[in-house]
Amino acid sequence: MKIFNYLLCAILFTSFSTYAQNDVKAERQQGHTNQNKFKQLYDEFSTPNVFRTGSGAPGPGYYQQQADYKMDIEIDDVNAKLYGDETITYTNNSPDELKYLWVQLDQNMRAKDSKTPLIGSSEISPANLSSSVVKSYLKESFDGGFNIMHVKDVNGNNLQHTINRTMMRVELPRAINTGDKFSFQIKWWYNINNHVKDRGRSGYEYFEEDDNNLYTIAQFYPRMAVYNDVEGWQNSQFWGRDEFALPFGDFDVNITVPADHILDGTGVLTNREEVFTKEMMKRYKKALKSYDDPVMIVTDEDARNAEKSKSKDKKTWKLSAKMVRDFGFATSRKFLWDMMAVKLGEKDVMAVSLYPKEGNPLWEQWSTKAVASTLKTYSRMTFDYPYHKAISVNTPMGMEYPMICFNFGRPDKEGNYSDRTKYGMIGVIIHEVGHNWFPMIVNSDERQWTWMDEGLNTFTQYVAEQDFGEWYPDALSPQHKAFPSRRGPAKNIVRYMGGDQNFIAPVMTKGLNTYQFGSNAYSKPATALNILRETVMGRELFDYSFKEYANRWKFKHPTPEDFFRTMEDASAVDLDWFWRGWFYTTDYTDIGVKEVKKFAVTTTPNDNGKRLAERYNRDPESLVYFIEEGAEGFEDAMKTNASLDDLPTVKEYIMDNFTPDEQKAMKKAPKYFYQITFDKPGGLVMPLIVEYTYADGTKSRETYPAQVWRLNDKEVSKAIASDKEIVSVQVDPDLETADVDTSNNSWPIEVKESDFDKFKGRARD
Repeated sequence: MKIFNYLLCAILFTSFSTYAQNDVKAERQQGHTNQNKFKQLYDEFSTPNVFRTGSGAPGPGYYQQQADYKMDIEIDDVNAKLYGDETITYTNNSPDELKYLWVQLDQNMRAKDSKTPLIGSSEISPANLSSSVVKSYLKESFDGGFNIMHVKDVNGNNLQHTINRTMMRVELPRAINTGDKFSFQIKWWYNINNHVKDRGRSGYEYFEEDDNNLYTIAQFYPRMAVYNDVEGWQNSQFWGRDEFALPFGDFDVNITVPADHILDGTGVLTNREEVFTKEMMKRYKKALKSYDDPVMIVTDEDARNAEKSKSKDKKTWKLSAKMVRDFGFATSRKFLWDMMAVKLGEKDVMAVSLYPKEGNPLWEQWSTKAVASTLKTYSRMTFDYPYHKAISVNTPMGMEYPMICFNFGRPDKEGNYSDRTKYGMIGVIIHEVGHNWFPMIVNSDERQWTWMDEGLNTFTQYVAEQDFGEWYPDALSPQHKAFPSRRGPAKNIVRYMGGDQNFIAPVMTKGLNTYQFGSNAYSKPATALNILRETVMGRELFDYSFKEYANRWKFKHPTPEDFFRTMEDASAVDLDWFWRGWFYTTDYTDIGVKEVKKFAVTTTPNDNGKRLAERYNRDPESLVYFIEEGAEGFEDAMKTNASLDDLPTVKEYIMDNFTPDEQKAMKKAPKYFYQITFDKPGGLVMPLIVEYTYADGTKSRETYPAQVWRLNDKEVSKAIASDKEIVSVQVDPDLETADVDTSNNSWPIEVKESDFDKFKGRARD
């Protein structure tokens, strides 16, 4: 047995060494330095320091700023305007002296002089819809930018300030040092956009049938920019795509709306008994104890009655939130409102939905249950949801804020809906509620690293969708045994990964500058993490590390390196090759079976054996010989097809070197021998997953770690010894690695019928 093992190792060693030497030689000829896919990421990563450690955890010097807000907001429902007055208290926890503050003015992306429309390419089509022509060339652009009335200190003194598009620099009367606080006031107003006609993350939706607006309001106030150890002020301009980098703080917000409106938003409603009717309070108290089905706080009948007239009176809703990075709300007289309690550990959290009658019956059936399911899955994968509620609001655009999100999906006017509409609605609710974790709590910089927000969340969304399908099977159609997730499974990213390289950017690219934004920021990183969990690390190691990252960085500002380092630190898995391939390059997976050689075993000497025996002063007949199929002597050797331990020289060696007990413990001796060469036309390093099928119909599977490619990025050979004849070899049988070309994945080559051949067959029938 040891002779056999030694010879097989010698074959492998020779093959590997030859390939590795050829690779090194080729790289030298091409003038390359170190192109090894397994090179550590020291060049790409920032150097660990007192703020961020090499393990991926916050360091002893880590700090973050705080911005607290007190606001009075009023919605003018007749003219669709928002008026605001805020006091911001900014705390400098950095070791740096600050002479000025940067404030984000995101609504200025909609100002009449906005540069956002100018950065895109535009063409004149030979034919176009009249509506498109009017919108493009005749309609006056909407003026939705901030109108800043004043910027003052708390004593009423004007503060010098400079507006640069979507950013405003506020000059301080004196510099603030570590631990200092500075309070100032901003008063503003803006025209609220119709975000259905003109698109947008927030705004109003107009319902012509009953002449009512439904408001989903966000980015509505001047917001502090982030100042941190990574880049100082994060004052990158907002062009419309990249989302937001924001500090944490406490919010006290008073929102005045028409008296017949229903409103909810970020934070605890502190004057519930003032704004609720007695019947609403009764229903609310019932909802606090309902864990299985939502309780209607505002019914369909209530909402229909409210739609019929418009109150001229006003009502103020007061919301207070601690340790949140942003604030959003929704208000309308059209809202139905339901709630359900969710048990998370020792705490109850309210799952909440707001929707117009146009959302039913779909929303009343599934929205709040989707919220509840999301809270459970994300809490399991990361940490228990820390806030007291999570709200889902029905609106044409999906977007997220702390404790509240806006989600699309409605039936037609007759109340009918397709599976696509239903699954799409449930999926977007899970996704947007999930954003409470990424990035609302694990507070990454969306402006720079969109994937840390969307990618991590889309990955966890996939896990949550599968949980939802298990927990609520009634939501699934008969043809679906599991929730049909759009993003997550490896096979779903193949088309993008194998696309035109001229229109693909690495994941580690600023979101504004990426091609195919959805695939780049959402699908690819989500798929990468799913592959990491299911194929590379395994669920136990991945889930532990992912949870560790979430807990290390909740209510903090992580960077990509913090995530990459933590995943390795908590798992003892070196993943630099994985991060480099999936996040820093546009390489794709393509692994195949290049060649299969079959060998017979014998003790009949050949010329090579004689030379080897002479070199080591051995009897040629004492060696074991492997004869390749097609060579002289192969057929004669295969006729006997003896097990390895039936060869006289092997028997003799075993008898001389092993005790009877050791001989009994030996594994079954092989009768068939193969050398299988796998090649990798694709540049992406991945584990080599192989399924072997035997003549008796049985199968076995082996996953060779990605490190199998470490010495040769082109191809690798494996010597296989088996007691059963191998009749087929299949690479990646379950499509786990996002292989873009499966035509080379099998031996013998599978001849697949083309679509044209299928058509011809149907025509003959």
